[in-house]
Amino acid sequence: MTSVQSPPRGAGELLREWRQRRRRSQLDLSIDAQVSARHLSFVETGRSKPSRELLLHLAEHLDVPLRERNTLLLAAGYSPLYPERSMDDAAMAPVREALDLVLAGHEPFPALVVDRHWNLVSANGAAFAFLTDVAPELLEPPTNALRLSLHPDGLAQRILNLAEYSAHVLHRLQQQAVLSQDAELEVLYDELRGYPGVEETSPAVFEPAAMVFSPLRVRGPDGQELAFFSTLATFGSAVDITMAELLIESFFPADPTTSAALGRL
Repeated sequence: MTSVQSPPRGAGELLREWRQRRRRSQLDLSIDAQVSARHLSFVETGRSKPSRELLLHLAEHLDVPLRERNTLLLAAGYSPLYPERSMDDAAMAPVREALDLVLAGHEPFPALVVDRHWNLVSANGAAFAFLTDVAPELLEPPTNALRLSLHPDGLAQRILNLAEYSAHVLHRLQQQAVLSQDAELEVLYDELRGYPGVEETSPAVFEPAAMVFSPLRVRGPDGQELAFFSTLATFGSAVDITMAELLIESFFPADPTTSAALGRL
């Protein structure tokens, strides 16, 4: 039986999908991007072929990821603009050096670098100190940081507020999957939510106005309870796909006890 393939989508259709994904009306986008609403409508319906510059201009206003901007350009018949280099590429040496500086500078607190699918790119010694008793197969490349965190044979066995923390992780991952429409992230989400003890919504009852953050509580290498909050950072001026998709998660002590304990470790 011969399968019927769907015709390739045009740039206008892809552009409309990104606009709807960002919850923007044609009028809203046309005003923001200073483009005629009529012309934008013609582009989306395929009645007008957009220039390369217009596509990139609209993609910028819609915050389309660099990888998908290349897809837009190809759909319109233009060559891709953004390269995707390996981390081992000589041109990426300044990026590797910057990551090493960030990770080392964050010691004695944990920090790690992941790609767009949360696969581990690098981590500092403080982060690796928490991986001494996880299942070896979870550390085999590509090591997925979220799987490593929530798997019952991973860090989950040491996370003291697993239900609350997993709900936070899944919410963040779901948002990322919806915004990027990345099927691999959706598969990862379905996998993680099936792990024992993992919750999709937080069962904790608290007053948000009285809290600064919801901490991660984990049993440290010496058995002491530690509390963390984390920040996420990206490269702000990246024009390479690999570099643009890197994410640095830095963990900070949520109380003086944790700060002192990490200093000793």
